[in-house]
Amino acid sequence: MTLNKFLLAGVAASLTAAPVFAGSADPAPADPTPTPTYVAPVSGDWTGGYVGLNLGFADLEAGATEADGGFYGLTAGYDYDLGDWVVGAGIDYDRLDINLGGSNVDSAARLKVRAGYDLGDGLIYGTAGAVRVDVAGLGDDTGYFVGAGYEHKVTEQISVGGEVLYHDISNFNGSGTDVEATTFAAKVNFRF
Repeated sequence: MTLNKFLLAGVAASLTAAPVFAGSADPAPADPTPTPTYVAPVSGDWTGGYVGLNLGFADLEAGATEADGGFYGLTAGYDYDLGDWVVGAGIDYDRLDINLGGSNVDSAARLKVRAGYDLGDGLIYGTAGAVRVDVAGLGDDTGYFVGAGYEHKVTEQISVGGEVLYHDISNFNGSGTDVEATTFAAKVNFRF
């Protein structure tokens, strides 16, 4: 065997064996086409009950004394969807630990009504009602509040939102001191 025939035989053998080392001669399978996933739209129907949690910040003023601090609480209520408009009623209970001139503001409870415009999966609303505040050493007293908020459905059962409220209690528990407060709260509700 001459050198040329030997080299030619080696090249032929390597070309024949190449597919064994490189993989199959069959074409590679095509990438699977992604299947679109159907995501059901969130319903714009706000009719039903809800319970939830809130976390917020309060800015209080009693006479010449000012204080601020955080709070957390529970909320519950029921809404009725009238088409473009939603009306509802609810209660809130918040725990505070804010020192206001040597007295500690311990809690606030609200009985509220709200009415708002239905944006589909969003609800912009106004709210008002009565608030009862408990201050350690001074007792408790009742006043009123007004405010506004926005709630957005993340799913059919979960909504998130924010609310700003102004509170006023005149002549707190006969002390001659007017108490005012502004609260900002973030809310998460479970709707049923």
